[in-house]
Amino acid sequence: MDSFDLIRSIPIFSVLEETALSKIVDIGLKRKYTKNSIVFLEEETGAILFIISTGKVKVVRTDDDGKEVILSILGPGDFFGEMALLDGLPRSATVVALDESELFIINRREFLNLIESSPQVAISLLRELTRRLRKADEQIENLSLKDAVGRVANVIIQLADDVGKIKKGEVVIEDFPVQQDLANMAGTSRETISRTIHQFMRHGYVDQRGNTLIINEYEKFKSIFS
Repeated sequence: MDSFDLIRSIPIFSVLEETALSKIVDIGLKRKYTKNSIVFLEEETGAILFIISTGKVKVVRTDDDGKEVILSILGPGDFFGEMALLDGLPRSATVVALDESELFIINRREFLNLIESSPQVAISLLRELTRRLRKADEQIENLSLKDAVGRVANVIIQLADDVGKIKKGEVVIEDFPVQQDLANMAGTSRETISRTIHQFMRHGYVDQRGNTLIINEYEKFKSIFS
């Protein structure tokens, strides 16, 4: 996907005309990251908006015991880093490339100029921030109120919604995260992840082929565990 098609596919920019989209392409840059490299660290000063062109990243925080907690996994077309751009405060989380990734970046000054000249972008951004806030509230509820099986199921649903591909009622999640990453997302142990996924397979809810997970009858799975 070239830079113009990438920018046009981003919901907050889809309201713009082609001339404005071309200006964004002109002011942005592409930057490549190798697998497991750090895009930025929590508490760093933020001056860049990142848009994922290829690859995937994980957004993580570290708790008081030094344990990694994965907040989300983002793929092509997703963006991140907008909070620090808007309020000028340090980054609220660390972002790490899960595989070789190419990111399109826009610096803070150019992004703020864009918002001032195109108020509809600000409105679209508010909608997206509200959606993410609701999603964060759901994650907190899942971690605090559901048992381990429910938390693992909700992590799978989250991944399906974020990076899954729908095919005739099934959802295919390619490059399914390793068990330790899943454990960090669900707030449980790697052993619990392994046991729960095998339980889902025995019930016919999911199939796993290598590092690809297939959710059979996704809407049914979602209705059971959401």
